[in-house]
Amino acid sequence: MSHAPDIQSDVIAFLSDPATHGGQKPERIDTHISTVFLASDTVYKLKKAVTLSFVDFAPLENRKAACDTELRVNQVGAPGIYQAVDVITREADGTLAFNGTGEAVDYVVRMTRFDQSTLFDRLAADGRLNRKLMQQAAHLAADLHDKAEPRQDFGGAEALRSTVLGNREAFRPNVPDVIDAEALEALTDASLKAVERHAAMLDQRREQGCVRRCHGDLHLRNMALHDGAPILFDAIEFNDAFAVIDTLYDLAFLLMDLDDRGHRRLANIALNAYGEKRPEVEGLALLPLMLSLRAAIRSHVAAAAAGQQQTEADAEAMREEARRLFRRASDYLDPPPPSLLAVGGLSGSGKSRMGRELAPFIGAAPGAAVVRTDVLRKQLAGVDPYDRLPPDAYSNEMSARTYQALYDHARRALAAGHSVVADAVFARPEERAAIEQVAQEAGVPFTGLWLEAPPEVARARVTDRKGNVSDATASVLEKQLQYDLGTITWTRIDTAQPKDEALMAGRAVLGV
Repeated sequence: MSHAPDIQSDVIAFLSDPATHGGQKPERIDTHISTVFLASDTVYKLKKAVTLSFVDFAPLENRKAACDTELRVNQVGAPGIYQAVDVITREADGTLAFNGTGEAVDYVVRMTRFDQSTLFDRLAADGRLNRKLMQQAAHLAADLHDKAEPRQDFGGAEALRSTVLGNREAFRPNVPDVIDAEALEALTDASLKAVERHAAMLDQRREQGCVRRCHGDLHLRNMALHDGAPILFDAIEFNDAFAVIDTLYDLAFLLMDLDDRGHRRLANIALNAYGEKRPEVEGLALLPLMLSLRAAIRSHVAAAAAGQQQTEADAEAMREEARRLFRRASDYLDPPPPSLLAVGGLSGSGKSRMGRELAPFIGAAPGAAVVRTDVLRKQLAGVDPYDRLPPDAYSNEMSARTYQALYDHARRALAAGHSVVADAVFARPEERAAIEQVAQEAGVPFTGLWLEAPPEVARARVTDRKGNVSDATASVLEKQLQYDLGTITWTRIDTAQPKDEALMAGRAVLGV
């Protein structure tokens, strides 16, 4: 690293001065490439005039360009937070000012300050990060990806191959003190083989528009609440190689971070909520590799940080974190084989909750892909999953198309090596037989659960639903109650019992 601290000493003094902020002394936070000043309800982020292996902020024009890019790339994920790029000028009397008439000496990104207690890593640690927030955040990530322009100049197999080799080089200074040399070579070899195995798909995804300018640093510490809604902030602006990536690789950082913190359920919810907006089927085959790479990056960062700690106890804690993440990176590359779980039952029987809560326990991290007819029907109609459909969208013809899409999605996800939870009413015997046939053709284990609840219980559940993908109403349930269900061979579970007991019954059937 090289830097010229005197270049910015006046600017830092200006931003540190309470007089600059109406008399309030700002809080200062330093990272390796930025200095952040938090004053009252406003935040100013200054790029440090440093030159590192991955960024050069020494020239003033580079700092300005980075500020402009940061503002632009973060306004989608964090609307209302990123306000403007302010120029710091030297006035005729020698003083510094914001947006004055003198010569530009530096630039800062001006942001709205938010409550740090709402950072998602803190919410997770306090047990306050719930399903609704994770779904909203995943939908926001999907929206960010949708709005980004596809790029052909980054991504593909070569990008991940370079990441694997770069990880190996980053680990080398910590061999053998933190990471065993033989284990490092084994992880590198397994990772490179995975890249080669999926090289054609990685390159094809780039051609199909899956490589875009993404967030690049999508983990819990870069997510928070503002005005009660999730925001995704601090997207990478300083290096396109880190930010112009496959959209699934971007999402993989969040999934790995949740999983590593012991929140596989929330990671599974994020994966499936993202899929409601941006369906991923064949791409699921890439998740083991992408999760492994994210864990490996976190591991060598922790290993490097161990050498910067003030006490030996803190250094050893960082080394242990590095070792844990290294083991996780290795484990992700050896996923369990896929299986298929079908959860059926009339509307209000609790099948969607059962499928959602069982999914994290099934198959490769972060658990099974949940394939729902309620979502597929909306996707076939070209509407948002949470928009209501007109009655003609539930015609016999449309229902047949929806179930065929269910079988197709399940078949493709299983072929990608990923487990599936198929969530549908499955009222007709031929529908249940068809989903069983998908498992047989794929050569994977199959489990069928049939959920049932008294009509009055199901009716109350359907009536009380809010913010649900399902359009089922009490009148729909009344029609279903007249169905001839035929012989049901799937394991029956009474969901009139407390939710946790019903879930335990489902887990008992699966042995998880």
